[in-house]
Amino acid sequence: MADTSSFLDKVFIKHPETVDETYFEHMRFAAGFAFWLAVAAGAALIHAVIPAMCETSASRIIRRMHAKMESRH
Repeated sequence: MADTSSFLDKVFIKHPETVDETYFEHMRFAAGFAFWLAVAAGAALIHAVIPAMCETSASRIIRRMHAKMESRH
């Protein structure tokens, strides 16, 4: 039988530790990232239908997200 604690450690703890975060800190960061990706996707969809709207919204959000992610390492 496999060691359950090592499996849980690998799945929930190991990666967050690589960015010096706890599981819950990492969850918060990733959920915030998902939220802003959804906002950027919505802006891009609006722009696809009405080109005069949200002309730079998605790219601005993505640049901000990229900068935030790069500053973590």
